[in-house]
Amino acid sequence: MEERIIESKMQECTLEELSAEERHVVELAIEATERSYAPYSNFHVGAAVLLDNGVEIMGCNQENAAFPVGLCAERTAIYAAGAQYPNVPVNVLAIAARGTDGELVAEPVSPCGSCRQVMVETEHRSGRELVILLHGRNRILRINGIRELMPLTFTEF
Repeated sequence: MEERIIESKMQECTLEELSAEERHVVELAIEATERSYAPYSNFHVGAAVLLDNGVEIMGCNQENAAFPVGLCAERTAIYAAGAQYPNVPVNVLAIAARGTDGELVAEPVSPCGSCRQVMVETEHRSGRELVILLHGRNRILRINGIRELMPLTFTEF
């Protein structure tokens, strides 16, 4: 048996170190946390995408008393983009969250497995990597491509 190590590469930065365009998408994700419907967990997540045509779309988590039917912020943003602009690539995805205390979380939150798989499909459809920005008060993680977060992806292709 051979052991292999899989590493992820990402940049740790501050909001000020991002490009103006990326900073704006993070600010939209933060704004989207205020639109979240999370009466059960009180964990409000916002996401924003920047499309190749310059359009920005926000999404936020949507909970339901029947927990499996809720949706994460990342998927609401990506699916809204796909529904409105089906052939336009997503360039940037930013994610922010507010904890149960109502404050922005100190450390970045990472997308769940379902959202990661949707990002895999999003990249596959467009043929290009997403820039993924995970916001926390203490730092922002800037990731080039979903394979850095999910190196062993599921795809038929």
